[in-house]
Amino acid sequence: MVYRWPPLQPWNKFVRRSLDHLLLGAAIVFCALGVGILGYHFIAGLQWIDSLVNASMILTGMGPVAELRTRGAKLFASAYALFSGVIFLAGTSVVLAPLFHRLLHKLHLETESSCSDSDESSR
Repeated sequence: MVYRWPPLQPWNKFVRRSLDHLLLGAAIVFCALGVGILGYHFIAGLQWIDSLVNASMILTGMGPVAELRTRGAKLFASAYALFSGVIFLAGTSVVLAPLFHRLLHKLHLETESSCSDSDESSR
């Protein structure tokens, strides 16, 4: 069997690549969580644990827990909520990229005979 494109990666390399992407996705999420914790602590004046809870809830799309009293805190919460939506999409994309790449690669594998059959029918 001759492939038109290179063959699929071996399973162990695919798993390793997927784990690398999972770690990168986790790093993206934890960096975004750190931004939220620092913002809620220094801008909104919340305690560290309350900052963690608020940042976690916003990052997961659940909504804020503590009441925000100042304009600065409300503006930060709004900007962080928008930022969190983008981070969620980016993190999901990074984690799922190897799976979709493998799926698309697998669907496009063709044998030499099927390629030559389609070439002859197009003439």
